[in-house]
Amino acid sequence: MTDETSAVLAEGLRKTYGRTPALAGFDLTVPAGTVCGLLGPNGAGKTTAVRILATLLRFDSGRARVAGYDVARHPDRVRALIGLAGQYAAVDEILSGRQNLVLFGRLRHLPARVARRRADELLDQFGLTDVADRSAGGYSGGLRRRLDLAASLVTTPKVLFLDEPTTGLDPRSRNGVWDAVRSLVADGTTVLLTTQYLEEADQLADRISVVDAGRVVAEGTSTELKARIGADRIELVVRDAAQLPVAAAIVERIVGAPVTVDPEIRQLGAPVVDRIAALADTMRALQDAAVAVEDVMLRRPTLDEAFLRLTGHDVERRDRTEVPA
Repeated sequence: MTDETSAVLAEGLRKTYGRTPALAGFDLTVPAGTVCGLLGPNGAGKTTAVRILATLLRFDSGRARVAGYDVARHPDRVRALIGLAGQYAAVDEILSGRQNLVLFGRLRHLPARVARRRADELLDQFGLTDVADRSAGGYSGGLRRRLDLAASLVTTPKVLFLDEPTTGLDPRSRNGVWDAVRSLVADGTTVLLTTQYLEEADQLADRISVVDAGRVVAEGTSTELKARIGADRIELVVRDAAQLPVAAAIVERIVGAPVTVDPEIRQLGAPVVDRIAALADTMRALQDAAVAVEDVMLRRPTLDEAFLRLTGHDVERRDRTEVPA
């Protein structure tokens, strides 16, 4: 993919804090008009990458272009074309919500009347109309987060960086943010999204890049990443825990694969190739063996399972790789 068709391009980015590497050869390409999800445990380098691409942090080596401009050589041009909502709200706590949005509009060179109209639109879009004239310092964490997101959209950016944008939001507010992101992308904005919520990446991202130890270790669509860890699964819960060994032996014989057993919840599961045939044969054999089943399901691998397999640990792992600048 060429620079001309890439809204975001990073090649071999490296950033070290003292002796601690935050980025160790970070590569990323995001086509224009798409959503790219950056997934990774805390400390993987996601926020460092976003800060570099948003011109807030200098990198040690490598190359980065955003919206067609070199990040190191033309940071002012990049800033004019991007929006950013970081992990922490950056609103003025003394000003009201409305005043904050008008201020951001004026800072982006909108005429006063246009800035006020845009502020009203965003207050309505993010459900802030009722608190619009209250000081932002009195907002709850969720309200403040929504105001911060609204501020990043005062002008329609060519590239929008969202660093864990829905942390602390209730499900309704989160869905509102998702709808806003989808609307922006439909109008041509490119979004780079970092998130700890795998469901969020599943819902929004056209492609996902899995980041670990300062580099991208896997990338693809959600479906492609899930497919990497293998087949569909059959899972069932037996009524009597004493029958788990019998049920496990039956399932293993039918599917020809190892069975995982969780005695605490009387559940067992195994990968399957032909999902429908495996389900029918398993239920028939269990019935013949008088094994009572409370619940049974066929399911695809989850993005959580793909993440665990690809990185060797879950998304909540914490370490000290990513040091705040």
